[in-house]
Amino acid sequence: MTLIEIIIKPFKLDEVKENLEKIGIKRFYAQEVKGHGRQRGHTELYRGPKYEVYFLPKILIKVVVPDKKIKKTIDAIMKSARTGRIGDGKIFINNNIIQVVDIRTGKKMNDNNIQSRFRKKINSIEE
Repeated sequence: MTLIEIIIKPFKLDEVKENLEKIGIKRFYAQEVKGHGRQRGHTELYRGPKYEVYFLPKILIKVVVPDKKIKKTIDAIMKSARTGRIGDGKIFINNNIIQVVDIRTGKKMNDNNIQSRFRKKINSIEE
């Protein structure tokens, strides 16, 4: 299993969500964050005086995918999040997930358990 963390512009969230759902990724987390990279913020006017905004609003999406879906997931994100301008965001890929623990039940799942569990759910839905 691989954890993919994506930082995107806020107005791209719906488009990214739709593309992830099209490739079968229905579970992920999104949160509002602030940061800056090469953009370095910008200057705004508010009731006369100028002030510098150093941290820009972004969305951080976290999704865990099977290793065989990494390329498809990245392609879907790139297709939907890219505007071609500075500040489009970044994709961080961390494939060191060894185990997942369900908080409610305490059940521990490794890569094989997780994939087979999702396969069973998908097969039962398709029938």
